[in-house]
Amino acid sequence: MPMYEYAIILPDGTDGEIFGHLQSFDEEPLTAHPVDGRPVRRIFSVPGAKTGSSLAKPDMSSKNLERLGFTQYKKAGGGKYKKTAGDGPGSISRD
Repeated sequence: MPMYEYAIILPDGTDGEIFGHLQSFDEEPLTAHPVDGRPVRRIFSVPGAKTGSSLAKPDMSSKNLERLGFTQYKKAGGGKYKKTAGDGPGSISRD
């Protein structure tokens, strides 16, 4: 189920606190806060989906992995792996 964002409508008509609410696609948008009944309106927000060039996984670069404390190994062939980022032995093998 998707998470929709809603803003509480303040007495002066402006937006107040924003909250998220899980609901299915076929449900009508909320008109009142589910807990206290204050009036609300659904707001549009940026989806969290990756699209286009963001699918290239720049966050999996050796530099970024090392910065985050990970160790990365690349297959060198013959059951051996060579370290490309981070701490740890220079190579590992399945032997």
